[in-house]
Amino acid sequence: MSLNRRSFLQVSSAAVGLVMAEAAFARIAYAEGAAGTLRVAIAKPAGNLDPQSHFAIWAIQDLMFEPLVKYGKGGQIEPCLATDWKIEDGGKTLHLTLRQGVTFQDGTVFDAASCKWNLERWMGKEQFSWMNCSKYFESLEVVDDYHITLRFKEPVLALMQELTYTRPPRFLSPKSVGADGKFGEPVGTGPWRQTSADDTQSVFERYDGYWGDKPSYERLEAKVIPDPRSRVAALRAGEIDLIGGFWIAPLTPEEGKQLEAAGFNVAIDPGNVSLVMAFNPDRADALKDQQVRKAISIGIDRAAISQALYHGYAKPAGNLFSSALPYAGKQNDAPVRDVAAASALLEKAGWTGSPVRSKDGKPLTLEMVVSPDAVPGSRVIAEVIQSEMKEIGVDLVVRSVDHASKHTDMLEKKYDLGFFLTYGAPYDPFGSVVALCLSTFKNDVEGKLVTDAANLDPLINAATAATGDQIEPTIQKVYDWLYDNDAIAPLVYVPSIWAHSKRVQGFTGPVTEYDMPYENIVLAE
Repeated sequence: MSLNRRSFLQVSSAAVGLVMAEAAFARIAYAEGAAGTLRVAIAKPAGNLDPQSHFAIWAIQDLMFEPLVKYGKGGQIEPCLATDWKIEDGGKTLHLTLRQGVTFQDGTVFDAASCKWNLERWMGKEQFSWMNCSKYFESLEVVDDYHITLRFKEPVLALMQELTYTRPPRFLSPKSVGADGKFGEPVGTGPWRQTSADDTQSVFERYDGYWGDKPSYERLEAKVIPDPRSRVAALRAGEIDLIGGFWIAPLTPEEGKQLEAAGFNVAIDPGNVSLVMAFNPDRADALKDQQVRKAISIGIDRAAISQALYHGYAKPAGNLFSSALPYAGKQNDAPVRDVAAASALLEKAGWTGSPVRSKDGKPLTLEMVVSPDAVPGSRVIAEVIQSEMKEIGVDLVVRSVDHASKHTDMLEKKYDLGFFLTYGAPYDPFGSVVALCLSTFKNDVEGKLVTDAANLDPLINAATAATGDQIEPTIQKVYDWLYDNDAIAPLVYVPSIWAHSKRVQGFTGPVTEYDMPYENIVLAE
């Protein structure tokens, strides 16, 4: 068959018309599908979703994998895959009643057998000994199909709190692991089932066999947008519906203000992560003197930091932890900047002269190491503090490094002053106290906020060994020591910032920074 020019144009026109019709149909279908799709920004690909690995985005794992118990507001422990629990033998025995009628997304029944299989993947294993319930694990007994008993060698501090963690405690279908023990597919008991994943997005569909309240929409897309400005632009363009979260796709307070002014809904939660400044007396002799540490602390305007970096969203901190956390201790007022008092303390400590104070011929010069990659906005905070230190005669040199170098410098103590972020719920208070302050605990990532083997270690050890009514007074002694010795300088409680389109209704921020806030959302047509 031959085609002349006229026939070719007729066929071509029909083909173009068909393509245009298909494109129009696709746009309509997309719009209709979008009504049932929540589109969330994530800063990087989700990663290996095995709950026993350490590489995935926590919030993505939260969509599929559930714990025995959940961490609720204010640290309340709420039922999830376990409906009831009882701790006996002074904290060494835990009896669990498992929820009936639960299936994994591949149809496997959740019962004592699958629960035992999951727990034995990590409990008692050396790599998970940073969790007390793994470190002190002794045995697991299956009582019947829906009752198990866990026994520990020692009472486990914050046992139920540890069981709320995203990893390793969450539950994976036994069929998701091959005969060689290697992780295969991410299949849990949660309300979302992954349908596809690549470097551009992870896509989930609602699991209609879910035992609990199901989402009101059918699909969730986690779109990978590494660049912060591109994420904001995508929200403005209607390409995504939700952005935010410290570990998901961080939104700066400035961006939040801009989006709010543009008519987007911005949700600010006080948060439960603290920004703390560390002193390193091992490198700077001047910082061995408590008067110098106190002078520096009261020489800082925390309200100015809150305004400069957080646009007033952050609350100045007077404690290592905010009252949003359990066992956070007696709340002290945040120090108010007092230049005269700070100067007097330095004079008393023997640091005199101007514009830079000196002692025994040595200037009061200190180096602050910052990494905007590791702690967003830290360069701005450092410059505010640098200016304030100049007023009290301290020469503060700011050195910016990349994320990797920051961790190396913290570990090797190549800094005089530096910033730390506490871990937040559900890990705190004990997670940060032990990892950042106990000298005998090996921390190869963040380094140490402060250590004192002779004075602080015994207080931390007593707090971690306490049970029942003794927990609160023993952990308070840790906080009192930090406060009385001006050992650290808490700066602000970091807010959690989210922004969403008008299409998203009923949004509430997650209880922890490790959760995905998909619950309670209704998508407008």
